[in-house]
Amino acid sequence: MNYEVTATRKRPRTFDELAGQEFVVSTLKNALASGRIAHAYLFSGPRGVGKTSAARILAKALNCPSGATAEPCDDYPGSEEIARGTSMDVIEIDGASNTSVNDVREIKDEVLFAPNSSRYKIYIIDEVHMLSNSAFNALLKTIEEPPPYIVFIFATTEIHKVPATIRSRCQQFNFRLIPQENIRELLSEACSESDITADDEALHWMSKEAKGSLRDAYTLFDQVASFSEGRITFDKIQDKLGVSGLDQLNAMGEAFCDGDAGKALALAEETLDAGVPVEQLVIELSEYFRNLLFLKQDVRKESILGYNPDRFSAHVVATLSDTQIQRGLDLLLELYRNIRYSLDQRYELELVVSRLAMLRDFLTSREILSAIQRLRGQISAGELESPQDAGGERVQVAGTPLGLEEEKAEEIVSLVRKQKLTLGSALEKAVSWTLDDSALCITFENAYPADAVRQELALVTEAARSALDEAALTVKVAVEKSEDESEGHHDEQVEMVRKVFRGEIVDR
Repeated sequence: MNYEVTATRKRPRTFDELAGQEFVVSTLKNALASGRIAHAYLFSGPRGVGKTSAARILAKALNCPSGATAEPCDDYPGSEEIARGTSMDVIEIDGASNTSVNDVREIKDEVLFAPNSSRYKIYIIDEVHMLSNSAFNALLKTIEEPPPYIVFIFATTEIHKVPATIRSRCQQFNFRLIPQENIRELLSEACSESDITADDEALHWMSKEAKGSLRDAYTLFDQVASFSEGRITFDKIQDKLGVSGLDQLNAMGEAFCDGDAGKALALAEETLDAGVPVEQLVIELSEYFRNLLFLKQDVRKESILGYNPDRFSAHVVATLSDTQIQRGLDLLLELYRNIRYSLDQRYELELVVSRLAMLRDFLTSREILSAIQRLRGQISAGELESPQDAGGERVQVAGTPLGLEEEKAEEIVSLVRKQKLTLGSALEKAVSWTLDDSALCITFENAYPADAVRQELALVTEAARSALDEAALTVKVAVEKSEDESEGHHDEQVEMVRKVFRGEIVDR
């Protein structure tokens, strides 16, 4: 007996065998049971999720000798031909190869003839979005008012390319990606049928790599089975296909957390020397950082992470902050975009790996500002000693304790920025926010941002009242510098103007 690929051998033959398409199945079965048969259907969705199989099953259901039924018998004459796509009354057309208006005209001529031996003559047009505009226009009248024995079933992976005039004449069904758990179960079933054993990690990897496409999963299964000699293990997959496992990624992640660039580079070199392409390693590192971000948000669903959450390094999850993980993901995604134009992809990867080893020290500007404000508050409260100058005297540090909650201050700034961007920027330069009863004092280090806030004090007061829920709140603006310093500041400004315009200062 000739070998048959798994995707063909396990193609669904009934509605109930369509994996992961419960909504489509229930709708079609109910329509058939009630006799509500449309003259045109449009199946859309990703590749390998069952669109063509569903079209053939629907064709079998419509041409069942006992009448259109949701549970078609599978042994009537012509059933096998429909399942294999060779029936005279169920014509399958490749839209990518029959794109011209002349091809559609042939269909228009053929629909005038009744089916040979079936109740319906059914046209299944795959990748229908590939038809030209003139071909679509030629189809309009035919699919809107076909002869009673004609049914059209269109399938496409790019629904947005199908004209609205076509979509409006069809019943539309959106096929979804198949859940990873379903794919894993079906792969395990395929292993049993083929007398092949597979470890859990290998099944998990194949179902994850399929990315929701059952046909891709079966194709990958056939490839892996061909070199596994009856037992599929993840070690064999790593060796033959050149992929890095989670243990290797965890080791690299721990090197990043420890700031050990040398170890991280050595692990990257080891992975590349094992046959993993640069692009593949970047993809796997990106997925790893994406999963770390989910874990930081307490998302532990295995179907989302692709692995059991306990398999990720606890050290990496605990050490890196959300911001640092996002920074790492940004670096990797930028690398993926750039490597196709790189003079040497390996050098580009090594540069990013060395940067990832510095993630532990990465802080955003907002985090730096918050740390400075926190230190100022601690110094003013006497919790920390201020820095000493060369002569041993204490250096004065401007600023007062942050008497207002930091989140509330940020909320006030955010509200102001929505009204006036420049005013919000000036307000961000405040070094302290002090709330005393119903009075909020905002202190600045110098006069320029303070003057800008004073000019728009009403707007700032309104935002503060809203954020603090204090209808009678008043807002004051203060500058830390002394009066003499302020005068000197103004004198410096006057002197700068005099120099620019080459003028002379006249006392009034």
